[in-house]
Amino acid sequence: MSDVESIVSIPDPGRTMEGLRDTGYNFETAVADLVDNSIAAEATKVDIQVARDFRGNIRLLISDNGVGMDKEGLIQAMQYGSPRRPDPASLGKFGLGLKTASTAFCRRLSLISRPFGDASALMATWDLDHVIDNHEWLLQMSDEADDEGLEKLNEVAPAGSGTVVLWDKVDRLLKNYQDPTGAPARKALEKRCGELREHIAMTYQRFLDRSDKRAQDVEIKLNGEPVAAWDPFQKGLSELVAEDSPSVEGSGAGFQVRAYILPRREEFPDDEQAKAAKLSSGRQGLYIYREERLIHAADWLGMFQKEPHSTLLRVEFSFDHKLDDAFHLDIKKSQIILNEDLWSWLKDQFLTAPRREADRRYRQGKKKEVSKRAKDAHDASNNSIRNKEAELGGAQVNVNNPDTGEVTVTNERGTFQTTLKISSATKPGEVFVQPADDVADGLLFEPAMIEQHKAVRINTQHPYYHKVYVPNLSSSVTVQGMDSLIWALCSAELTATTDKTAEAFKDMRYEVTRILRKLVEGLPEPDTGGDDDAA
Repeated sequence: MSDVESIVSIPDPGRTMEGLRDTGYNFETAVADLVDNSIAAEATKVDIQVARDFRGNIRLLISDNGVGMDKEGLIQAMQYGSPRRPDPASLGKFGLGLKTASTAFCRRLSLISRPFGDASALMATWDLDHVIDNHEWLLQMSDEADDEGLEKLNEVAPAGSGTVVLWDKVDRLLKNYQDPTGAPARKALEKRCGELREHIAMTYQRFLDRSDKRAQDVEIKLNGEPVAAWDPFQKGLSELVAEDSPSVEGSGAGFQVRAYILPRREEFPDDEQAKAAKLSSGRQGLYIYREERLIHAADWLGMFQKEPHSTLLRVEFSFDHKLDDAFHLDIKKSQIILNEDLWSWLKDQFLTAPRREADRRYRQGKKKEVSKRAKDAHDASNNSIRNKEAELGGAQVNVNNPDTGEVTVTNERGTFQTTLKISSATKPGEVFVQPADDVADGLLFEPAMIEQHKAVRINTQHPYYHKVYVPNLSSSVTVQGMDSLIWALCSAELTATTDKTAEAFKDMRYEVTRILRKLVEGLPEPDTGGDDDAA
């Protein structure tokens, strides 16, 4: 057997650093990875500053009052694949986040720290261009910290330990603007900061909310303003409809899963609370927490499609570090992969009843909402038909028994007996076109007699009404056009009916209803104004 020679193979520093810039971070997850380090260092204050100078150059500083580092600690922290933290529950997990998250957006990363109040702050820097030019893993160490970084350190951790992460040469946060100091560039940066604030509010909700005792209290500021916690489950307003705490076989650990159904928009105490809940189809799904920190949000993990009927359902899934390997936590701590048995249990057992109840409540709310909006939408149609009723002519219909719906129809073919829906006007003048949620057999429409007038009752619960009428209820001309067509079909049916054709016309209504139900399946759900957050 030949001898095996072990050779030390050191990766090219420049190519490695450049390659790790494309690990897949977005801005929000990158900053969160750095905040994780602050929390892992037992910080109670974290200050994030994103600023642009007069030339348009962007700098980011994240300062904390956590346990600081001496020279050796700085070197270890800046090492790619730094030593494992002694606490396995730490939010910092792989020893790569500080470097990969930062260089995903900047070419110069500095770490400024001091281990106690009397110590001088030291600064360690990875400069990608310096590394590439020298073809070596050259970490720059200095006892002269960046002035702005040192000022933030003294502000957040006066006379105490703390750390500042500093990004310079930020080249991937915004696209290249012709004028990096102009209004479009400023607005773009403001938008990114707004998105970051929302992400932090959601990700660290349990740390930011002082009433939540599951996590340590941490104050986080962004550009000088405190970040307020955002609770996706709106506890105190929502209803807990299911919960369980299974254990994962072979891990010796378990997790908690709770399903909440939020109120419909009109059920919130006030508009502000409804707006704060961010009701939208995009916010439904599983919210996954590791060690009280949100790592993945508003996703069904391939179990279901997001669709409006589940808008009110949000599910909390919480686990600790003992299940990291079982759930295949990724390097960005932003996603997990559930094993097949657990995935199937969630989909086919735990979530079945909550999804059914969320669907029921959503439909109940939409039924009320559509009925309310439809109330006045057909007034113009009734007025239009009233003005033309005399000259349109057609069959004469006399009601024989309003309780049974028996009527006598007289048309050019003779006089016949049949049955029609006999109804009353729900408002003055609504005697030709009447929106209703109780049309027999779920048909889209049915001919009727309303206060001695030939009329049509249109089913507001039919998918055609929901997807075609509802988006156009504010367009009087469009509604009149559709109403006139359906009223004309009913009027023509009475004009052409005989004893032999009555059943055929009824069958036709069934067939039209079926066909239109299928045809509108692919149409988008209408925006009925109930969602405050367009996700």
